[in-house]
Amino acid sequence: MHIFAQFDLLHAIAGMLVGVLVGMTGVGGGSLMTPLLVLMFGVSAQTAVGTDLLYAATTKMAGTAVHGWRATVDWKIVRRLAAGSIPTACATLIFLSSFGRIGKSTEHIILITLGGMLVLTSIAVFFQRRLIAIALAREPMEPRSAGISTILLGAVIGLLVSISSVGAGAIGVTALLMLYPKLPISRIVGTDIAHAVPLALVSGFGHWLIGDVNMVLLGNLLIGSIPGVIVGSLISTRAPDGLLRPALALVMLASGIKLLTQI
Repeated sequence: MHIFAQFDLLHAIAGMLVGVLVGMTGVGGGSLMTPLLVLMFGVSAQTAVGTDLLYAATTKMAGTAVHGWRATVDWKIVRRLAAGSIPTACATLIFLSSFGRIGKSTEHIILITLGGMLVLTSIAVFFQRRLIAIALAREPMEPRSAGISTILLGAVIGLLVSISSVGAGAIGVTALLMLYPKLPISRIVGTDIAHAVPLALVSGFGHWLIGDVNMVLLGNLLIGSIPGVIVGSLISTRAPDGLLRPALALVMLASGIKLLTQI
């Protein structure tokens, strides 16, 4: 069945709204789309994560192209992150595939991880300016230590993203700032987005193999999200960032608590 064969207006609108918010704020789509699918549309956590990963990979390809054109991607850091994240994501997916056949265990693991990551992401978003100031005041690490730490960071992100689809956005950017305080923020953001594409593709493809991707749902989300990201990016300079980011942080915090309490 063609992924656009069954058009659903509500899913397309949801994709557009999330796309606009991602374009305006840079907040990761997984932090918004996955809980929206679970809490508002009643999609199972496994399907929501798998579908969102391919959704995120597709939408972030455009962002990577823009950052690559602007030369705001540090490909050495991308390679280090991927060296840790890709093998860890593959191992995690193998674990979920075998462990999940027991019953609802996988659903619980995903809900706990997703809820916890949403709470942590909301904190990272709410205090992002303060965290950036702290990072900029730090002395850079030794190159060897920074390289090893980046690979370890990639491994942690690979584990979290493959389970919950959350972790490569605000948290990833904050961690990279701590490791590379002298790197321009635009380059940190571009690097994080570039790394998210192969990680989301590998994790999303793995979930598809397991059977956790709804291709019709994915098509409807993309119909809305692609123009949404473009619109959000165009109006990002006019967005009330001081109000929008705290509001998004509160929404993610509430979503995380809701997910954790319904287990």
